[in-house]
Parts: sequence; C-alpha cells; structure tokens
Amino acid sequence: MYERKTLPNLNCGLDLIGEVLYGKWKIRLLWFINEGFLRPSELQRKIPDATRRVLNIQLKELEEHELVTKKIYPVVPPKVEYRLTEFGKTLIPVISALGEWGDKNEDRLRSVILKRLKPES
Repeated sequence: MYERKTLPNLNCGLDLIGEVLYGKWKIRLLWFINEGFLRPSELQRKIPDATRRVLNIQLKELEEHELVTKKIYPVVPPKVEYRLTEFGKTLIPVISALGEWGDKNEDRLRSVILKRLKPES
C-alpha cells in the first residue's frame, strides 16, 4: 500500500480542501451519495469509468475525513451503505456551485480541454 513520504501542506483552506477532495471520483461520489445512491454497486453504475477498487479506496478516504459514514448490515450477502455525515452535507452547496460554474462555461471548458488533448501537427 502507498505510504506518503512527505507531510501535506495544510496552511490554508485551499490546501485543506485539496487534501480532502483530491481524487478523480470523490466529488462525484459525494454528489451521488447525496442524491440517494448509497450502495457501492449503485455508485459503480453511476461512475462506470471508475474501477471498484478505486471507488472503494476513495470511499474509505472520504470516511476517514468524516465526510461519509459506512454502515454494514449483518445479512448474507453483506449489504453496505454510505451516507453523508452532517460535515459532508456542508460540501453539497460548494459542489453544486462548482457544477453550475461548469454548466455556465461548458463550451469554453470543453474547447480548452479538447485542444489540450489534441496531438500537435
């Protein structure tokens, strides 16, 4: 397993939020859990490009950062559900604002992203 060799820079709010939300799927995971998709299989269907392993790692990190809770039901086969904590719920308006900004700037963002991905001639 990966072990961090240097301590993270935690000097300001941007450093802190970057440390907590860094990860390709974390913002989507928080959003979909808030939308009611609680089980790992539901989350996997909502984010098909992510492997189950990566989703599990990022869900565990969100749990360690106290943004989600994990409940394991004592049934066979095992049933697991994730829910936002009160602390995690405070991020939803921030994520919503980011999504609105992305929607307002969709054409420009798509253009610059695609331009960057095009091989130079």
